[in-house]
Amino acid sequence: MSSTAGPSTKPIVPFYCAVCSLPTEYCEFGPSVSKCKSWLEEKDSDEYERIWGEGALTSRIGTLSMEKQEKLEADAAKLEKKAAKKAEAEAKKKEATKIIIKRSERTKRKHATHIQNLELFGVDLKKAAKLFAGKFATGSSVSKNPQGEDEIVIQGDVGDDIVEMLKAQVGVLKGAPADQVVRIEVKKKKEEEPAP
Repeated sequence: MSSTAGPSTKPIVPFYCAVCSLPTEYCEFGPSVSKCKSWLEEKDSDEYERIWGEGALTSRIGTLSMEKQEKLEADAAKLEKKAAKKAEAEAKKKEATKIIIKRSERTKRKHATHIQNLELFGVDLKKAAKLFAGKFATGSSVSKNPQGEDEIVIQGDVGDDIVEMLKAQVGVLKGAPADQVVRIEVKKKKEEEPAP
């Protein structure tokens, strides 16, 4: 018995937009249509013509009433403004955020260094903890602070070295600004002696 297969078809490979990360056919539903269009026109003129050219737009819009078409354009503009505002708010938040380096006393002569907010600058905390452990040949781990936020805890007083590493943008610390560092000294509370 011989089986007859139909004509072989190649799988469709979608063309992804570098701006919104959607397939280019769906950019119109993304948050930044005009940026997507500009990028696509520059990157691949054939694909741009296929999706945004005169013929493609006429065939798609031909079935829409003018009212619906205007509403779609207004919605797209709203989405774009909203995405721009969100990006601006995130940039302001990042600018206002400080990297906190605390030095705490474990015993009279032993200290620990705590680093907070590195993850807000795109730093992988586990990789950074591993980097610090290797650099300082000491214990370094990611743990939760009393407020429930992740922080890196390093055994030893290494705050100055960490600031230098941030300035040099060493390894996974790339992108974390050294000029946004706040240093804090946490003194261990003395245990109260019982009254006689």
